[in-house]
Amino acid sequence: MFDFFGTLTRSVQRGPQHAELARALGVDPEAVRGVLDRTFRARARGRYGSAEATLRWVIEQAGGHPRTDQVRAGVPARVDALKADTRLRADAVSVLAAIKRRGLGTALISDCTHELPAFLPSLPVAPLLDATVYSVRLGVCKPDPRIYLAACEKLDVSPSECLYVGDGGSHELTGAAAVGMTPVRLAAPDLASHLVFDADTNFAGRTVRSLTEVVGLVDHARIARPLKIAR
Repeated sequence: MFDFFGTLTRSVQRGPQHAELARALGVDPEAVRGVLDRTFRARARGRYGSAEATLRWVIEQAGGHPRTDQVRAGVPARVDALKADTRLRADAVSVLAAIKRRGLGTALISDCTHELPAFLPSLPVAPLLDATVYSVRLGVCKPDPRIYLAACEKLDVSPSECLYVGDGGSHELTGAAAVGMTPVRLAAPDLASHLVFDADTNFAGRTVRSLTEVVGLVDHARIARPLKIAR
C-alpha cells in the first residue's frame, strides 16, 4: 500500500498555475495559499462539498466573489494545476510492476482533495493499482483507522499482511502501525522541499531512500500472501 504525494511522486510544491487561477478568479494568490494551507484536512475530508462548491468556498474565504461561470471553469483549471505539480518518481512504475509480478495486490491510500481522483486515471501508475482509497471520497483522513481498513477490504487482506509505504505526512506511518500494518518511511532526498501537513516526525521504524528498496523488503519479509484480485 502506497501514499501518493511525496511517495509515488517526487516532492510537491504549488506551481505558478495556482497563482494564475487565483488571479483569474479575482483574488490575491497569497490569500488563497493561506486558505488552502489552513483548511487542507477539512477539504481532504470533503467537508465543503463538490469540487465546484469547495473552490467557491476557498475563493470566498480569500475575499473573492466569483461568478458561477468562473467557478465552473476554475475546477478543471485547478485539476490541471495539481497535475502540473505532480511528477512520478522514476521508479514508481517499475516498482509497482515488480510487486504485481510477485502476485501481490497494490493499493493507493491518499489524503487528497477532489483533483487527484480526477487526474490519477491518466497516469501510468493507474493500471498497476488494484485499489484506490481517497480521503475526499471516504470522508476521513489518515491516521483514521477507517482509511487503511477500507483499502484492506478492497484487497481482501488483513492489516497484518500489508506493507504501507509513505513519506510520513498526516501521521500516516504511525496510523498504519496502529492498525497492524508494517510501515516503511520513504526518505528520498528530494522530500526536504516537500509540501507536507502533520508530518510523522517521531516515527522510528524502517526507512528506505528509494521506492526500489521496497521490492527487496517484500522479497525478504514475505509479509503478504498472493492476492485473489476480482475480475
